[in-house]
Amino acid sequence: MSVDAPVLFLESFGKSGTPNYLRCGRSSDIVEPLLKEQWFVRCDNLATQAITAVESGELSICPKMHCKTWQHWLLNIRDWCISRQLWWGHRIPAYQVSFRNGHPKDQTAYSHTMWVSGQCYQEALEKAAAQLNVNEEHLELTQDDDVLDTWFSSALFPFAVHGWPSQTDDLDCFYPSTLLETGHDIISFWVARMVMMGQKLTGRLPFKEVYLHSMVRDAHGRKMSKSLGNVIDPVDVIQGASLEDLHAGLEGNLLDPAEKERSRRGQAADYPRGIPECGTDALRFTLCTYKAQGEDVNLDVNTVQTYRFFCNKIWNAALFTLNALPDNFEPSPMSEMLADCSIMDRWILSRLSDTTATINNGFQGYDFPIITSAIHKFWVQNLCDVYLGSIKLSLRADDHKAVVSRNVLHTCVDAGLRLISPFMPYLSEEIFQRLPRRPEQEEPSICVAPYPTTEEFTMFDGSLEERVALSLDIVNRIRSIQKEFGIPKLSAMPHHDNTEQVQAVTDDQSGARPLPSNHCSE
Repeated sequence: MSVDAPVLFLESFGKSGTPNYLRCGRSSDIVEPLLKEQWFVRCDNLATQAITAVESGELSICPKMHCKTWQHWLLNIRDWCISRQLWWGHRIPAYQVSFRNGHPKDQTAYSHTMWVSGQCYQEALEKAAAQLNVNEEHLELTQDDDVLDTWFSSALFPFAVHGWPSQTDDLDCFYPSTLLETGHDIISFWVARMVMMGQKLTGRLPFKEVYLHSMVRDAHGRKMSKSLGNVIDPVDVIQGASLEDLHAGLEGNLLDPAEKERSRRGQAADYPRGIPECGTDALRFTLCTYKAQGEDVNLDVNTVQTYRFFCNKIWNAALFTLNALPDNFEPSPMSEMLADCSIMDRWILSRLSDTTATINNGFQGYDFPIITSAIHKFWVQNLCDVYLGSIKLSLRADDHKAVVSRNVLHTCVDAGLRLISPFMPYLSEEIFQRLPRRPEQEEPSICVAPYPTTEEFTMFDGSLEERVALSLDIVNRIRSIQKEFGIPKLSAMPHHDNTEQVQAVTDDQSGARPLPSNHCSE
C-alpha cells in the first residue's frame, strides 16, 4: 500500500509545520500519552448484587426515575480501573515481590513478576513468604507508587469512618445508616460503588434509602461554569455582593485573560446591580421550592430575594403577635379554648391542621415543593392576609373573646415556626426564643421541639372552610369591582363584630354559587 508522505506530514505537523501536540488548557504543557499497567476491579458479581438490592426493595431510590439509570449502568458495567498516577490519595496496597539474592533453593524456580496485597508491609511479606514457601528474610517487597481512584476511596466512606476493618463500637452502632442524600449526577460514580463495596466488604447495604436531588443551574438553565461567569457563590447570595466584588472574585481564579473577560461580561449581564443580601434561610427555602423531583433547578437570585421578603413577613407577623400579647401572658391549653372560638378562630385552626397533614405527608415522599408551598400559603394567605385582619381590632378589647383569639394566634405562630424550622432554622429560632411558652414546653431550642403532627392538631373542618371560602370569594370580587370602576374606599368605616356577619353570609347558602371569573367585566 502506498503512503502519501505530504498528507502524513500535514496530519502530524499542520500547515505551519509545527507538531500538533496535545497541550494542557491551563499551563500549555505538552500532554504525552504513556501506556502503563493498571490495577482493575472485576465488577460483574458486585453489580449483580447491587441490582438485586433495588429490585427486591431492600434499597430504595428516590425519585424512582433514577432506577432506570441504576439498572442500565450496572447491567453494562465493565472492570473498574482503580489506578491513578497522582501525588495524593490512598496508595494502592499492592507489593511487588523480589528475592534479595535469588531463590535460596533454586535460582530458576521463580522468574515471573509476583504481586501480593496486604493492609501493611508485614502482612504482605508474610503472605508472599507463605506462597513461595521461603523465609521472610529472603524476600524484598516494593509497594506500587500508584494511588487509588478517588471514587474507590469514597466508596469505603460509609464504614471506614467508623473504624473498619476493625469491629468497633461505632461500626456496630452507626452502620448501616438510614438515608443517603446526594446529586443524581454521581449515582454511578459514588452511590453504586458504595453499595457494591458495602455488600462485598461488610455483607450489608451501607444505607436503606437514597434521595437524589436536582442539579443547580443558573437562571437561564445553563450549567454553572467559571468560563461563562455564571457561577453563583452561595456566600454572595447569603451576604450580598456588589458587581465590583463579583469581578474581584475572578482575580484569584486560574483563568486566562479571554475567559476572565467573558466572565466579567456574564456577571455584568446577570447582576448589573450586584447580588442583594438574602440570608441563609431564604436561600435554603428557595432551593426546596423548585419544581418537581428529578428536574434541574434554574436558580434565579430574584426568586431568592422574594423569599427574603417572605422572611420579613414572618418576622412582622411574629412582632404583631408579641405586641398583641400582654406582658404576663401564659398560653392556655387549646382544649379549654375550642368551645369559645369564633368562626375565624376555628377556621385558622382548621387551616393549621390541614397544613400540618400536608407537610407531614410531603416529608414521607420527599416532596419538598409541596411542603414549602403549604408553609408559604399558611403564613401568607391564611394567617397574615385573612386571620390577622379579622382579629386586629377585636384584640384591643379585654373581653373573653380577645383572650381566646390571643391563644389561637399564639398557637398558630408557635406551630408555624415549628413547621418552618427545618427550612429556616435561624429565623424560627430567633422568634421562638421570644415567644411565651406553655408550662409543659421545656425545650431550650426549636431544634429539639416536637414537630407538629396530625395528632396534635385535629381541628380540621372541611365544611367550615367551604363556608369561609365563599365569604372570602365575595370580598375579593367586591374589591375587584372597586378597582375596575375606580370606586374610592371610605377613609373610615365603623367597626362591628364580623363574626355575626360571616355567620349570616355562610349559614344561608341555598342556591349560592361562586361568581364566574368574568363577572366583573360583564
